[in-house]
Amino acid sequence: MRYIPHTDADIKLMLEKIGASSVEELFKQIPDSLRFKGRLDLPEPMSEPELMAHLSDLAGAAPACDRVSFLGAGMYCHHVSPTVDQLLLRSEFYTAYTPYQPEVSQGTLQAIFEFQTMICRLFGMTVANASMYDGATAAAEAVLMARRVTGRERVVVSAGLHPEYLEVIRTYLGGIDAGLPKLVVVPLDEKTGQTDLRALDAALVADSACVIAGYPNFFGVVEPIDEIAQRAKAKGALAISSTWEPTSLGLLTPPGELGADIACGEGQALGVPLSFGGPGVGLFAIRDDKALLRQMPGRLVGQTKDANGKKGYVLTLSTREQHIRREKATSNICTNHGLCALAVTINLSLLGKQGFEQVAQSCFARSEYMKSRIARQKGFEVVYSGPTFNEFAVRCKGRKAADVLDKLVDKGFLGGVDLGRFASSMDDCFLVAVTECRSREVIDRYLDALAQI
Repeated sequence: MRYIPHTDADIKLMLEKIGASSVEELFKQIPDSLRFKGRLDLPEPMSEPELMAHLSDLAGAAPACDRVSFLGAGMYCHHVSPTVDQLLLRSEFYTAYTPYQPEVSQGTLQAIFEFQTMICRLFGMTVANASMYDGATAAAEAVLMARRVTGRERVVVSAGLHPEYLEVIRTYLGGIDAGLPKLVVVPLDEKTGQTDLRALDAALVADSACVIAGYPNFFGVVEPIDEIAQRAKAKGALAISSTWEPTSLGLLTPPGELGADIACGEGQALGVPLSFGGPGVGLFAIRDDKALLRQMPGRLVGQTKDANGKKGYVLTLSTREQHIRREKATSNICTNHGLCALAVTINLSLLGKQGFEQVAQSCFARSEYMKSRIARQKGFEVVYSGPTFNEFAVRCKGRKAADVLDKLVDKGFLGGVDLGRFASSMDDCFLVAVTECRSREVIDRYLDALAQI
């Protein structure tokens, strides 16, 4: 049963039907001796996440997982209001397939149009597509697009790009470049964790199509996208930013304002549940450039007017060979992640600009608190000195990270991601993510567990 609140017009009509001039006059029908006077003895107000946790405690409900998660590395735990689910459950949304017939898909098209608008604002870009499969394929499509636009083949990748994204890019390019991708990886500065700009200068040669870097990167470090973009443009290459924790853009300068030509990323953190690692929703936006627009993968919804001058929405651009001549096709993306994109749109609408910035501030503050405490913790150290958002790498002095993380599981924590999974040289390091869902009390319990280990 849906909860549908009364509008002012509803209330006015009901009062007229029963002959009362106001709600207060209606309540006066209750004898004065039975009406409560004074203030209710209620506890202090709570935020929605706090209230939901409190109600679960009162009900004695066991959490879905009895271990507190500090995992990140591309998928993040953020609070998503139940309102999002309730709106997604409307049958018009979850039974819709795809807007092949715009005249009967106006609601779907409008939702996509609003999603595109929000992604443009988030990235500081002019044009965004209707979404893609996930962050990894969005990054790979951005690289392919850069090669088409520039007519060049060499791809320069920062070592701070998500390693799984890098593998997807290698796979895409391997099928085109006869199994030998024309790709070079630029190392990170060992102290700051940012892309080594000297090494980048050496890697950027005349046939470079693009440079792609994480923003923030895989280790949570904020990259100097403006300096990377300047170096790319000096060599005639495109600058691509990839953001898998877009909540960071509530604090960071959008990549479009820093000179990025293409901004892509993963939108899961903006309103999609973790769901054991998927599905995600790929984000893809470009600066105002007709040459880029014509080569953008996926589909683009636009706003127009019909024959009667009424506002309407249309599928403005669809670049798959199903829709246009095969030789003109720029991707094989056959649809967009419509329901996930809608969840992102609803959640961002509910938060608003101020709410989104407050979430980002909360993530940053809690992460900085935890990072400063770990830096003083015996037996552990923060790996990189560069600025981070809500994620950072920790080194276990003289121990394997896997052993430490196993002990944290015994103490009730999914303590982080073992970086030895991605690089054997970092088997003594793990990655910790802290979001607004982790209270100071929980963080302190985690730190106590580390101290005991």
